[in-house]
Amino acid sequence: MSIIDRFLNKRQTNEKAEMSFVDHIEELRWHIIRSLVVIVVASVVTFFRIEWIFDHIIMGPAHSDFISYRLLCRFGHYIGTDALCLQDINMQFQNNELAGQFMMSFSTSFMIGFIIAFPYIFWEFWRFIKPALKPSEVKYARGIVFWTSLLFFTGVLFAYYLIAPFTINFFANYQLSPLFKNIITMANYWDTMSDLILGMGVVFELPVLVFFLSRVGILTPKLMRSKRRYAILIIFVLAAVITPPDWFSIWLVAIPLLILYEASISISDRANKARQKKEQLYS
Repeated sequence: MSIIDRFLNKRQTNEKAEMSFVDHIEELRWHIIRSLVVIVVASVVTFFRIEWIFDHIIMGPAHSDFISYRLLCRFGHYIGTDALCLQDINMQFQNNELAGQFMMSFSTSFMIGFIIAFPYIFWEFWRFIKPALKPSEVKYARGIVFWTSLLFFTGVLFAYYLIAPFTINFFANYQLSPLFKNIITMANYWDTMSDLILGMGVVFELPVLVFFLSRVGILTPKLMRSKRRYAILIIFVLAAVITPPDWFSIWLVAIPLLILYEASISISDRANKARQKKEQLYS
């Protein structure tokens, strides 16, 4: 029986009665409601400090004295290269909507609220699907909330402190002609930042996704190894798009992603062996 079938036929722990499809929907609804409540609470707390957060965190990579710029330049000098010493930011911002800044405070608070609440959101999701799993599967997934949250925050921090500074610095200083000035709308800057941060947070969840796909037999380490060349190509294209056109910078971003992919192959291998061993026991 598949995981989906077992999930739809899961039983309540206390009543030992089979739950109907409507019962599952009702249970899911409450998981979603509790998650939304936590997001709203975190967003409200963030909103009261939104000016400080926007000046010191959101706009951090737009300042020439951002910590990443200083540390990267020092590291560049240490290894004998100036490639990591990025240019001073040459960029001005504008708001072209009457309620733009007011609405921006809400969208920023909501995104930060979501990031803060992510461990709880995933915990609610895990509580919903856990009854559908067998004890052995729950055992293999022990600590999944911690590891999923850790990977997500690692991706967020990686994007904020490394990818965002390179991306913003490059595009802020890129000019077709000295006649053109980079006057960036606040909404465009925020969209770029949020896409990078949330995108990398999701990308860093690759090992977790690989683990579950391997456990159900959809993904195998053999398949991942056979597609390694395509994965490497995609990683380098992604790194080239989000960094300045410098090979050292591209490698700086690509290496962690390559390590993540290789780690996922190892995870898939272990999950696949565990699944095959279990199938042999029941065959």
